[in-house]
Parts: sequence; C-alpha cells; structure tokens
Amino acid sequence: MTIRGAQTSESPLFDQPRHYDAVLVMSFGGPEGPDDVMPFLENVTRGRNIPRERLLQVADHYQHFDGISPINRQNRELIAALEQSLAARGPRLPVYFGNRNWHPFVTDTVARMRDDGVKRAIAFVTAGFSCYSTCRQYREDIVRAVEAVGAGAPEFDKLRVFYNHPGFIDPSVEQLRTALKQIPAEAGRRERARVVFTAHSIPLAMAQTSAYERHFGEAARLIAEGAGTNGRYLTAYQSRSGPPQAPWLEPDILDVLEDLATQGVTDVVAHPIGFLSDHVEVLWDLDEEARRKAASLGITLVRAATVGPHPTFVEMIRELIVERTTANPERRSLGKFGPNHDVCPVDCCRVGRVSDGPPTR
Repeated sequence: MTIRGAQTSESPLFDQPRHYDAVLVMSFGGPEGPDDVMPFLENVTRGRNIPRERLLQVADHYQHFDGISPINRQNRELIAALEQSLAARGPRLPVYFGNRNWHPFVTDTVARMRDDGVKRAIAFVTAGFSCYSTCRQYREDIVRAVEAVGAGAPEFDKLRVFYNHPGFIDPSVEQLRTALKQIPAEAGRRERARVVFTAHSIPLAMAQTSAYERHFGEAARLIAEGAGTNGRYLTAYQSRSGPPQAPWLEPDILDVLEDLATQGVTDVVAHPIGFLSDHVEVLWDLDEEARRKAASLGITLVRAATVGPHPTFVEMIRELIVERTTANPERRSLGKFGPNHDVCPVDCCRVGRVSDGPPTR
C-alpha cells in the first residue's frame, strides 16, 4: 500500500505508532513568473471542461500580480517554520515540498525522497476542508507519483484534516479580531459589522459526496464563537469556475454583499478561512473584486488575514505528526464533531465530475 487510507475503510483512527523518515508538504502550486501562467493553467485544466474564456480571465488575474502567485513562497515560509519547530521539539524529520500543478511537482519530489533514502513519509496537505479536490485527489497524486518513480519509492500516510483543530481555529480567531479592530468603534459601527467567512466554491456534485460544507460551516461557527461574533456572521463562496451550466455551491460573496447592502449594513469583514495563505484567489477575488463591489454598494470591506505560518498553526502541524508517531494519542479538536479520521474510507470524498473541479488555487 502506497498511501494509507486509499484502499481501506478499517481503523478510521489509527492508534498504533508509526515511524516516519520525512514529511511531505503538498499544495496546489502556482506560477512564479509571467511565462509560467498559461502553462500552469493548462496543467490545472488538462482534461477538464473549463471554458477558454475563463482560462484567459484567470490568466489576467495572475498577470495583474506580475504573473506571480505568492502560494509557493508562502508554502516555503510555512515549511521553514515547520522545519524549525521539528528541529526544536521533534520529531526531527526533513520536510519536502511537492505540488500538484507546478514546480516542484510531487513526482519529482517523491523521486528525490527515494534517492535520499526515505522509506516512509507523512503527508500534510494545505487544505482544511475535505472534498475530492482538497483531499482524495492529493492521495491519488501521491499514488501516481509513487507508481511513476517505481521501485524504492517511499510509502505514505496522510495527516488528518484539521478544520476543527484549535491550532487552526485559534489563529483564525486572532486574525478576525485584528480585522474587526480596523472598523471604527464610533457610533457602534464595529458592533454592527457583519463577518462573511469564505471558502472556494466547488461543484455541487462534489459537495454531495464529501463533508466540505459541514467542515466549512463548523469552522466558521467556531471562529465566530471565539471572536464573539456569533450572531453577526454568514458563510459565502468565492472563485467559482467551470462551465456555467454546472451547479456550484452558493451564495457567492458578491451576491452576499448585495444582500447585506439592502439590509443597511455598512461594514463587513471578509475572512477567507477556506484558504491557508493570501495567494491570488484571495488577493484578486476579495481584495480587488469584492472590495470594488463593496465600495459601489457603500460598504467598507475589511479582509482578515489567513493563518499563513502563524506559530500556533505551525505547532498544530507538528502536533499532528506526533499523533501518528504515538500509540493511542490525544487528538485535539473543538466543537461537536470530534477529530477527523486518520484513515479515509474507500468511499470518502468520491468525485462527482472531475471536469467541474476548481481550476485554480
């Protein structure tokens, strides 16, 4: 078995200690220069029914930022912080970086791990909510990489999804409180401000076979509760793509802003908790499009920062690694659902229609 959980529905919580030689941080990838943009987008959309017009629109978004997505740089910052944490507190493991859609490609990274003598590794995926494109597809990426590398390729386990882990919730609460402070307290504006939590929209067919909506909704509830904004928050989606006839999760953030304006709301905090770093879909869809929309409606829009390499979040990753190296570990979680499974059942996050999957990250 190349990646634990891809073939079995047994033992959803794995209580036997495992030994690992390395950590693999997996992410979506992004262009790092103007010449990378179209090859990157063609990688992302290969075999999918994405309209050409949408591809060109997204390319323009990247070119607005000089063709550079911050996601690789931000992941390297996260990896550097994780390496420091592991060196200081253990377990002492090297950390490798592999992407689905751009350099460093995961297959190249798995080959390097094999050449370095890695026999078994634990994978951390930079996505907090489960669906095909954020969890199962990464497992499939590893399986394909292992098959391509061939003899001597490492075995892989995958860390559990962390949507309700305090190491994700607590820094998200902190970022929300910081954003709220940017709204003037005069005349009760801060107290009346609404919070809109956002996540990447996904096809309805994909959502129906996963816990994506539940994970998003529970994370939003926990963060709002922690920040004291229980009665003043909504959830919305952003970054919809794919053919217009395919239904995707709604409401869109732009539609929510229109609804809030009709209610007389003048201050909104957008908190993109479905993203771990401030990359292009956050910078464009929220900081550009949503901010312009809000201004046209007479709404002041403040955007909360993502968790990024927050020390508490980095410590959470280390803690999740320790879980898998410890017999009968404590698995910390908040809320009513408990810790997510370590081992994915065979029918977990089945794909609806791959061609409708999110084209960018």
